[in-house]
Amino acid sequence: MANQYSVSLQNIIKEFSLEVVCGQDIIESTAVELSDINRPGLQFAGYYEYFDSRRIQLLGLSEITYVQELNSQEQAERVEAFFSQKPIAVIVARSLDLPDIFVEMAQKYQVALLRTAADTSSFSAALISFLKVRLAPRITRHGVLVEVYGEGVLMLGESGAGKSETAIELIKRGHRLIADDAVEIRRVSDKTLVGTAPENIRHFIELRGIGIINARRIFGIGSVKMTEKIDMVVNLENWDPDKVYDRMGITNETTTILDLQVPSVTIPVKPGRNLAVIIEVAAMNNRQKKMGYNAAQELLNRLGMDSGVPVTEEEKSIWSSF
Repeated sequence: MANQYSVSLQNIIKEFSLEVVCGQDIIESTAVELSDINRPGLQFAGYYEYFDSRRIQLLGLSEITYVQELNSQEQAERVEAFFSQKPIAVIVARSLDLPDIFVEMAQKYQVALLRTAADTSSFSAALISFLKVRLAPRITRHGVLVEVYGEGVLMLGESGAGKSETAIELIKRGHRLIADDAVEIRRVSDKTLVGTAPENIRHFIELRGIGIINARRIFGIGSVKMTEKIDMVVNLENWDPDKVYDRMGITNETTTILDLQVPSVTIPVKPGRNLAVIIEVAAMNNRQKKMGYNAAQELLNRLGMDSGVPVTEEEKSIWSSF
């Protein structure tokens, strides 16, 4: 069963500088578990068929104006019916003035009533983005995450494969470290994985023979970054002379993380190979592929080997014999 994450309402108030209209005494004990929010226009019209009280309710000019145009009895009935559902929190946009009945019912049903000066659309987008990150499914993988030429590169491999040493070399070449040893990966959308470091080990690197170093202190603030999208995975493994490694790059390998397919490459490690340079090239090549250019495909076209069908093992062997 997937873990259920939450973010406290107090953190949301702090993040967006929200004004607390009422409900101060319940804020600290209130936690939000859903990233979806709701505009309760239908609810004020009396429709509650698919209403989810676990969602934050956002009131804009449309909802407030609609309620204000009702007579006093209808206002009382509609607003009480809404707050009787006990939504997790109600936020009013544009610092709009509220009819007294809103505050009265929020107090009666112990619902946090908040207010923001931001307009409804921009606040809604910012809040959903914030909640998506904080509530995203996540796992922790043993590896190193670095930003190379704007590409988030996750290096995986057994202990001693050279991940941390490669990260140091990449930092010295002007790239940035996000996480070493433990990478916390969050699925923030159906297409995007974002990696960061656990707060207690952030920016620290372990180097065998030297010990623990602080990359931020040694190389400066420009050498580190808090988070980064994961664009590709680099699997480092000890060189196996009996294994045939891909020399063309026609086949697009992927690694599955949190049910998402991430482009990946496997790089064999042996003395004399400059892993930092290889990873730089891998990052740039991955970027070119995303932009629609594939060097291996162009070479096959020049050799007259592209017939519109998948490349055969015989064709691959021709290239491998060069």
